[in-house]
Amino acid sequence: MTFLDKLRAAERQNGSLLCVGLDPEPTKFPAHLKGDASKIYDFCARIVDATADLAIAFKPQIAYFAAHRAEGQLEQLMEHMRRNAPHVPTILDAKRGDIGSTAEQYAREAFERYGADAVTLSPFMGFDSVEPYLRHEGKGAFLLCRTSNPGGADLQGQRLAGVEGEPFLYEHVARLAQGPWNLNGQLGLVVGATYPAEIERVRALAPTVPLLIPGVGAQGGDAVATVRAGWRQDAPIVVNSSRAICYASSGDDFAEAARREATRTRDGLEAAKS
Repeated sequence: MTFLDKLRAAERQNGSLLCVGLDPEPTKFPAHLKGDASKIYDFCARIVDATADLAIAFKPQIAYFAAHRAEGQLEQLMEHMRRNAPHVPTILDAKRGDIGSTAEQYAREAFERYGADAVTLSPFMGFDSVEPYLRHEGKGAFLLCRTSNPGGADLQGQRLAGVEGEPFLYEHVARLAQGPWNLNGQLGLVVGATYPAEIERVRALAPTVPLLIPGVGAQGGDAVATVRAGWRQDAPIVVNSSRAICYASSGDDFAEAARREATRTRDGLEAAKS
């Protein structure tokens, strides 16, 4: 199955648009794990097991592992997800962006070392920074387009003089992902839930590609507006929530609390489709 096939199958099986983000910060762990970076795998695996029937995807953020020298635990976690939640695709949130042989190595890292189904990328250096990932058959790549952070507009909201219609940069990225860059139907776009009008614009320009939408939960994105702007029957959206789920409780019941929050968010997203 391709990444897109897995995504659609998970949406059907789990009745979900919810992506569970895995951003492990040991200082926020419950008391019996708190501050212990060697327990990153244990913490994340409990979250995965508690939400495996509620998620359209899991999204580990690589920086939260690498900062604690926990890449080995990330490998262990990716294997755990393949074994215990094989129907839920994994998106490695790495936001890589480089060219040539370096991009080839980053692609190997994401797809061969970690076994991810998809990866996030920066398109700033152009198509030759994206193309090496597309050589990996069946894998997906989400290009940063209109991100959820306030500073995203510094570049993404600039108009491109000399391009027909003088579109905003994020609009140009959306057109490239829908058209000439999407060689094998592997590309998606990252659009923040904090900007529903931009989600709607991106969906109009890229009507068939999957959208990865962070910003619901702790960042304050409106789940209902997000779904109405981006979801289409034949074009999936992957709505990410990380901190609100992972840190729903600071007690020993953290996994149970994560499940409750994930269920609440999943159900809210589903209701917004109607």
